[in-house]
Amino acid sequence: MTSPGRPSLGIGLIGYAFMGAAHSHAWRTAPRFFDLPLHPRMAVLAGRDAAGVAAAADRLGWAATETDWRRVLERDDVALVDVCTPGHTHAEIAIAALDAGRHVLCEKPLANSVAEAEAMAAAAERAAARGVMAMVGFTYRRVPAVTLARRLVAEGRIGQIRHVRAQYLQDWIADPAAPMSWRLERDKAGSGALGDIGAHIVDLTQFITGERLTGVSALLETFVHQRPLPAATGKLSGVGGDETGEVTVDDAAVFLGRFTGGAVATFEATRFALGRKNAIRIEVNGSAGSLAFDFEDMNVLEFFDGSEPAETAGFRRIIVTEPGHPYVAAWWPAGHGLGYEHGFTHQVVDLLTALAAGEQPAPSFADGLQVQRVLDAVERSAADRSTWTDIPS
Repeated sequence: MTSPGRPSLGIGLIGYAFMGAAHSHAWRTAPRFFDLPLHPRMAVLAGRDAAGVAAAADRLGWAATETDWRRVLERDDVALVDVCTPGHTHAEIAIAALDAGRHVLCEKPLANSVAEAEAMAAAAERAAARGVMAMVGFTYRRVPAVTLARRLVAEGRIGQIRHVRAQYLQDWIADPAAPMSWRLERDKAGSGALGDIGAHIVDLTQFITGERLTGVSALLETFVHQRPLPAATGKLSGVGGDETGEVTVDDAAVFLGRFTGGAVATFEATRFALGRKNAIRIEVNGSAGSLAFDFEDMNVLEFFDGSEPAETAGFRRIIVTEPGHPYVAAWWPAGHGLGYEHGFTHQVVDLLTALAAGEQPAPSFADGLQVQRVLDAVERSAADRSTWTDIPS
């Protein structure tokens, strides 16, 4: 919803592929369902290909286009820069935008290395002193069932946390004939399943528990080392030969972890789990109860209350569509579920609400840096074949 005289905030989006489309939908949809303190104005979409970005802007609802992201920072009609580009470009774009006085929303993982993430967090800290804010886009936090899980943990409903289990399972590159993409090149993606989807379950478990990981013991595996190059491109940068390209990232990541409160954890991230399309599975066991969530049934949270008599105790299946549940009141009648895209809309709602209040939106770049340190510790543990690798605080 919009109101006459509601202050507007000009948005410049950089990148228009999968994530760019999801973010565009969110910017367009949020003010139509939520009573926002700021009205997002979709000012400009940036992409390198002039024809491609023009077509995307027309399809997605952007008022203007640029083919150089630097031009976005020069525009008077842009107050916030939304970064939806591959990981190796995040640091340069986000730091430049913050230094230019623009708020920043940056897709996850924050960067491709701890050094880049540290530079981004430092830039965000400098900017915050001038009232310019930055947020990293871990959108699965905004799934109502996940936010409800966080609420129940914070209320003490499951007691002291003892076990955490987290999986992110996909199968989109299980076929060895699936073509190369930038997500399989280390210099562009930073890592494979670890950073692409493992970052999400690291953030989700820390968000739900309210604790952080202190150490890991890990292994990484690449199952397919060579893949055919896409016919449209003929050859990818940084790989040899015209027929196949070298996969330089992990296909799967498995690691143990420990949280600040002493809970032990297991993590698994893979893009080779045939039959699993986007299965994010989180289970948290505490001294007084348990919670379980699976994104492939995303409107449901399972809750076990350990105080109930054994004769009637069991996991309770909560359909998270009631008006009292997080975010849900703005949408449909109870029982009418939400989808993948709604997390991005809720991200816009939380970001604009924080900006209007002059508050730091969450997760911050400092939070993104902490996740990057976990990913780095996983890689170091796997490379060294060490039994335990501490994560710097």
